[in-house]
Formats: sequence, structure tokens, C-alpha cells
Amino acid sequence: MLQSLKTYSTEKIISLLLSMATNSSNETLVRMTYLMELLPKKDYYRERIRWIRQLIRENHPSIEFPRRILRDLHPNQRDKWIANLAVNHLLSGTNKRKAWLDREGYYPPSTVVISPTMRCNLSCYGCYAGDYDKSLELSRDEIDSVLLQMKEMGVFFAVISGGEPFFKEDIFDIFSKHSDMAFLVFTHGGLMDERMVERLIEVGNVMPAFSLEGYEKETDERRGPGHFRKVMQGMDLLRDAGLSFCGSFTQTRRNTDIITSDDYIDLLVEKGCSAIWLFSYVPVGREPDLSLMPTPEQRDLMRRRTIEFRASKPMIFVDFWNDGPIISGCIAGGRKYFHINANGDIEPCVFCHFAVDNIRRTTLKEALRSPLFRTIRKRQGEHENLLRPCMLIDHPDVGREIFSTEGVYPTHRGAEEIFTGLAAEMDGYARRYAAIADPSWEKEFRGTSGGEKKIRCGTKP
Repeated sequence: MLQSLKTYSTEKIISLLLSMATNSSNETLVRMTYLMELLPKKDYYRERIRWIRQLIRENHPSIEFPRRILRDLHPNQRDKWIANLAVNHLLSGTNKRKAWLDREGYYPPSTVVISPTMRCNLSCYGCYAGDYDKSLELSRDEIDSVLLQMKEMGVFFAVISGGEPFFKEDIFDIFSKHSDMAFLVFTHGGLMDERMVERLIEVGNVMPAFSLEGYEKETDERRGPGHFRKVMQGMDLLRDAGLSFCGSFTQTRRNTDIITSDDYIDLLVEKGCSAIWLFSYVPVGREPDLSLMPTPEQRDLMRRRTIEFRASKPMIFVDFWNDGPIISGCIAGGRKYFHINANGDIEPCVFCHFAVDNIRRTTLKEALRSPLFRTIRKRQGEHENLLRPCMLIDHPDVGREIFSTEGVYPTHRGAEEIFTGLAAEMDGYARRYAAIADPSWEKEFRGTSGGEKKIRCGTKP
């Protein structure tokens, strides 16, 4: 009876939220936050909802993201993302994840990155996945099993990478079968056409993230002639159809000035981009090249500009390396996420190409409890400065130590190069960035009393 009441309450709240979703006024957004606050049991999520409510009342630029979802999105995508991401994953899902913690002794990750295929028609220099065998591919049944295991843990949000995910012929069948989940798909964008837009409208629960390097010159230099125009056309198709999408950048020494500029971000706002995912080049994958890494000064510039963008641009910004203070450090090893590559290897992170487990011989539950993942999560807590969270580029000595433990294997030929041939260079890079990041941590994030950290992300949590 109690479970039936809970189910009815959740379904009723979803129904009310969807009925309100045609109005994007601040008043409606505030009312929606009050409804959402009824679902999660954890105080953390209720506090975050109240924080969002305050941002709405302050008319903060970041609130343009949910406003655009209500105002501009195709009804099928809008309703799916409200039900699947906001309710199933963030609100009801957290209750299921809390129950998993009480039962299993650890809190599940927030998402899993899955690379269903390594097929790709591009040969981008510096691709982090470039050294995997391009013939590798997960079967539909294997992906289905992973998604079912995720939902058992209360995880209803999956990130799809590759390779080029849209080369997998049955990928939309997977999206359709798991219609209660939300999927973020990182794509190079070259396959986006009218037929794919129709399929995205049909499933509703998929948001593409287009990979870019800058303007036409920078993008085509890395991805091939004409690719920038294909991406721009793909964005236009999605925008005109009322579908939401993201942009994704890999910061390098070559493109930092562009992707940190207001003009470039404004171009993507005009295109209809809802969010930006920021990554930093790491010398793993195809022909590792330290000269592509952003300098320590450029990395710090990206961090500071992201704070400014969050306070002024109507979109969401996620900075994979520099958001350590917001998410309490490194998220690898199952603390917040892990990666399943196209061979089924369960890697700590998309940039950590080593493993001890494979989905073809173990469950996700077993992998999360493995000595490798437990060690990674333990070592993450050793780093006070959350501006330097990464065991590859900030604490490479830790990465080398973990990689050398018994049972750990590289997941493709040459994966160990960052820990062997490039070890001295990585140590030097870490020292140079520490000389910038340590004073910044002391000045910007450490409180004047009690050692409390202040989160500076353009808003006050």
C-alpha cells in the first residue's frame, strides 16, 4: 500500500510538472521547484532545489537553460527530459541510490559513460580514443544489460561516447527500449541529417553534444575539410526542430584564445546551444603529444573564464578538470562515474585506459567494489587542493602507482605511455600547474576561518 502511494505520488507530481511545462515564466519555474522538492529524501538535493529557486528569483543567466527547455523544446523531448532526468534520475533516483548505499555500503555513481562502438570515419589528431581497435563494438544485449544494472542502482542518466556512436545501427533501438532514461551522446556531428532529427524527435530522450575545436579553421584542421559546416548545419537542423543540444570542446594550446572568447560563446548561444562541455587535452590515445596540452596558464585562464561565462551567458558550463571545487575533486573510479569501452573493459575514466574488470565476466556491482576502484576512491580524498584533482595530469605519481598494481592491464596498445615514456614530462607539467593552482586555491577557495572552501562558479550554491 505504501509503495503504491509512493508510486502514485511520483506519477502525480510528474503529471503536474508536465502540465506546467508549457509556461516558462519565473512564477511557473518557482512552482515547479516546490513540486520537485517533494520527491528526494536527501537533504542535499532539497537544498540544491532551494538554491535553484533562489537563482530563478534573482533571474540568474543560467536559468535561461530550463526556461528554454520549457519554451522552445519539442514537446516530446521536453517531456522526456523532465520525466527522465529531472524526476527519474535526479529526484526519485537519488532515493533509490540512497537505498543502494544502505544495502551495499557505497553510493552509486551519478552516470556511466558507454562507448558502444569504436567505428569512426575521422582521424582526429590527439583523439583520446584513437588507439582502440576500430572494430570493437558492444552488442545490443551487452548494452541492454549495462543499462538495466544502472537502473537497479538508481542511475537513469547515461553518457554515450565512442568512436562515433551514431555509426551503431541499433543505437536508436536501445534509446527507445530504455525510454525511462536520459542519454547524452557525444558526436562529431557529421552524420546529423533530417532523418536523424526525425528519430531524435521520436525517442525524445537523447541530447547530442557536438564536438568542436573552434571556428572553421581550427575544427577542419583537426576533423577534416568541411566538417565545421556540417556541424553548423546539424545545429541548425536541431534548433529549427526544437531539439536541445550541447557543444563539446577539447582545450589545447592552439585553440584556447578562441574558446575563452565572448564572441565564440555568443555564436553558440545564437545557434541554440544549451550547454558546453569543456575538456582538456591529455596525452593519451592517438599519438600522444604534450605540445597539444594547454599550458598551465591557459588552463587557469579557462577556469577563470568559465566562472565569468556562468555569470553572464544563458547556458550551462561543465568543466571536466576545473570544476573540482564544485564536485569535491576527481569523479573517476565510480565516485561519480566510470567508462565502459567498446571492448567491455571497465575503466576508471575515459582518459584512464586501464582496467581489471570487463562486463563480459563481471557485474557493475562487482567492478565498483574492486580493489582498483576502491583504491582510486580512497586516493581521491588525499588531495586537499580540488583545483588539482586528476591522477593523470595533477598527481601522475598516483596514477603510476595505481597502474602498476597487481591485475591492472592496459586496455589498448600504448595506453601505458603516459605512465612510462611521458612520466618525467607529466611530473613537470603537474609542478608547473601546482605553482599557479595552489595560490589560487588559498586565495579563492579557502575561507578565512575553519578552512572552509568557497565555491566560485558564477553563482552561490
